[in-house]
Amino acid sequence: MSHAVARWSLLLLFVSLFAAVRSSAPLTAAEPAKPAAAPIETDARLHADGKGWRVEKATVVDKARPRVLLIGDSILNGYLKSTIAALEGRAYVDAWVNPYCQSEHLNKLLGEVLDQGPYDVVHFNMGLHGWQKGRIKEGTFEPLTAAYVEVIRKKLPKARVIWASSTPVTVKGKPTELEPEINATIIEHNRMAAAVMARLGVPVNDFYGLLIDKLDLARGDSFHWKPEAYQLLADATVRMIEGALKE
Repeated sequence: MSHAVARWSLLLLFVSLFAAVRSSAPLTAAEPAKPAAAPIETDARLHADGKGWRVEKATVVDKARPRVLLIGDSILNGYLKSTIAALEGRAYVDAWVNPYCQSEHLNKLLGEVLDQGPYDVVHFNMGLHGWQKGRIKEGTFEPLTAAYVEVIRKKLPKARVIWASSTPVTVKGKPTELEPEINATIIEHNRMAAAVMARLGVPVNDFYGLLIDKLDLARGDSFHWKPEAYQLLADATVRMIEGALKE
């Protein structure tokens, strides 16, 4: 073997040994592991301001005046202002507009919102965010719905509770046609929720029945409605609240 070949062999051996040691060496202080991402605040929607998900509180001046809490999804945004206006001078109206469906987490958040009271009437709806298959575990819809009512009654034993059914769902771009799959789920959820309310003695504000023959008032995006429909919901809600306050 020539001297040149021997030197080349030794160089290759040295490079191989260095690479092996380098690959097995632990991280040094100059190479710290990246910190974990900050946890997402899952309850941020609860107290969000603005036109989306939020808790909206009336300014209470007269403590003798009744207080009302309206709970619902984006449909509530449609009839909220008209309801507040109709009850002006007779009741303070707070609102919790949220994207939740039946769950233990929702029931926990509900307790936090009720602490903003006390309230004399709680009018609630939840349904349009729970139609996706698997989002509400099978067999839990009715127990969780009943537990929701019990949270209200435990926190506010003197309050009147009213449940509003979920509104119909139409075909996107064809507002006069019911969406066959989603609307079938809404009907079933309304049926189960109504059964819970019957057992617990909770009066029903039938939003679904109010709009099912008025699909021409649907906006065309499957879920939302024209102002005329929201006025119908507001009028029905005001009547229910007025009746509850008289009791």
